[in-house]
Amino acid sequence: MERKITHTADGSVTVIIPESGVTFHSVNGAITESRHVFIDAGLKYWLQQNKQTSQCNIFEMGFGTGLNALLTAQESIESGKTIYYEAVELYPLEEELVAQLNYCDPSQVECVTLLSAIHTCPWEIKAILTPLFSIKKVKASLTDYSTHQFSNIIYFDAFDPNIQPELWTEAVFKKLFDMLADSGILVTYSSKGAVRRAMQSAGFAVEKLPGPPGKREIIRGVK
Repeated sequence: MERKITHTADGSVTVIIPESGVTFHSVNGAITESRHVFIDAGLKYWLQQNKQTSQCNIFEMGFGTGLNALLTAQESIESGKTIYYEAVELYPLEEELVAQLNYCDPSQVECVTLLSAIHTCPWEIKAILTPLFSIKKVKASLTDYSTHQFSNIIYFDAFDPNIQPELWTEAVFKKLFDMLADSGILVTYSSKGAVRRAMQSAGFAVEKLPGPPGKREIIRGVK
């Protein structure tokens, strides 16, 4: 499967699969989308609701370019909250693509170092990258993945339901629902009716939220 780097509207890059035209992030802005969906509607919302909690556990479906992990690590520094981050990815990016990611200004040494550490730390092993942020990357499909760790937040960042319909089913969302701690949340960029209904059937209380540029709505599900 060929993959290439392409630029998005906010200047940040994403990965495109030329054969299908599928991109890892919105062409209207990779960083803009990730911040809006996963940081603002996900992490910052949860932190606001749980101010007394010292640690947040996050699970990401679709590690991809590591952008969501980077933004989360940066937010952990900003908020002073300890975050444990676990992500599954069946097809990690090639080193030559990782080298082209422009999510940090070259002068921002802390950001550059953090992004590098996120990509170079070993798979299958918990890595402590900062005093507040640790990560474990698991090379597996979601269907084969299992854990005894309850998450407070799930970033559901699979490919579009039209591309990977098998990952947007009631059975999958029930698995994710069971992985969440009480009052945990799941955020995703898709707001399709079939997705909402699958999440509701799995037990989530679902709310639609305003979307990032180029998208009318996104979804947040609460356990």
